[in-house]
Order: sequence, then C-alpha cells, then structure tokens
Amino acid sequence: MTFAWKTAGLTYNRFLAVASRTVRRSLKEDKRVAAERRGEMDLRFAKWENGKQGENKNLGDANAASFVAHAEKSS
Repeated sequence: MTFAWKTAGLTYNRFLAVASRTVRRSLKEDKRVAAERRGEMDLRFAKWENGKQGENKNLGDANAASFVAHAEKSS
C-alpha cells in the first residue's frame, strides 16, 4: 500500500509543508498570525573547501539566482 502523498508525487517534507500551511490557514485570525510566524524559516548553507567553511548564503536567494542563471544559459 502506498501513501497518497507518494502517489501524488510529493516528498514527505513537501507533504508536511502543504499540510501545515493548510492547518495554519484554517485557524482564526489571532492564532493564525502566531502560527504563520512559527512556520517561517530561514535556511542557510555554506560550501566547505579544503577544510574551511565558505560564506553563509540564504538557500532561497541562492536557489532563485540558480534558476535565473539556468534560464539565461538555456535562452
């Protein structure tokens, strides 16, 4: 038996994100605002080379820049 989220082509993390967003949006205004703040996240990463950590970068910004660079290459 496969799970519905797997059949739909979602990863488990994406399924949880969608379910969490749905629950947050169903709350009353005062509770919803507090829950949405908890749902925000700021992911950062750094490349390591020769045993030294590089600059910390925001994952969302790096991902957007990557998409732009890829779009420019394929044009």
